[in-house]
Amino acid sequence: MTTLGYIQVTRVCNQRCLFCSNPENQRLVEVGEFRKQVRDLVASGHDGVLLTGGEPTLHPRLPELVRIATRAGLAARIITNGQETSRPGVLGALHRAGLRHLHVSLHSHLPSVQDRIARHPGSRARVARTLRAAARLEMATDVNIVLNALNLPHLERTAGWLVREFPRVRHVVFNGLDPHTNRVAKNPWIVPKLADLELPLVRTLDLLHRAGRSFRVERVPLCYLGEWAHVATETRKIVKGEGRVIHFLDEKGRFSADSFVHGKAPCCAVCTADPVCAGLYSMDEFYSSSELYPLFVDPGEIRRRVLGG
Repeated sequence: MTTLGYIQVTRVCNQRCLFCSNPENQRLVEVGEFRKQVRDLVASGHDGVLLTGGEPTLHPRLPELVRIATRAGLAARIITNGQETSRPGVLGALHRAGLRHLHVSLHSHLPSVQDRIARHPGSRARVARTLRAAARLEMATDVNIVLNALNLPHLERTAGWLVREFPRVRHVVFNGLDPHTNRVAKNPWIVPKLADLELPLVRTLDLLHRAGRSFRVERVPLCYLGEWAHVATETRKIVKGEGRVIHFLDEKGRFSADSFVHGKAPCCAVCTADPVCAGLYSMDEFYSSSELYPLFVDPGEIRRRVLGG
């Protein structure tokens, strides 16, 4: 299992997603600084690095950054919105530099919804071209989906579309919204209630499981994951004692993510899953503690399923 660190290589973007958690500040990482960050990750015991943004493909020297990371012994990945990588030759250049794993952000298979979320006409069409280009290069490809009020009504159909149209996409990550950004503050309607999230999410996870895909869920409390508690990113970190190092391109700088910005309600005290649950992210800001409820399950079984894969 790869131990991933994260490096923001740019805070420039070519989309204006309604819920962006890393708004633009126009910064680019310098190559010399990037080398130092790579050495830091290697010294910290990481064997992989995820290059993030902003949109990393807008860094003019991205192939060089991939090559630096790869030569240092880190398996390099990027997380992209799939716009630049849809252009002929872009993914090929990154592949030649050593990139073998791609994370692509897609929030809906419906062009009208994806384009509205990204606030970028043609976004979904370009993502599809990127996924096909990655398949031709035989690159490992994950898809990241942010759970929001616009995509929940057809989340299961989006997953079905991915399974049907892109068989090389083997892993899907579902992210609960991070409300600590000015984009979400300006668009609070896009944050779904937990009660509206549970059924479409669980049905989507069931579909992916039947299709032989793996998946993870972040920033969703265990009481809303049904039988899938063991795929919660925070729970897996609790059970495995994992942290991660992130190099930001803002005032946060180097950040060690070994704790959680979560809260717990009084009902959590009687929940048997409490020892392996991080709680509710941003509790009582955008997500209400009144929606939490206790589970009466075997936490040991959750641990066993985490450690079993």
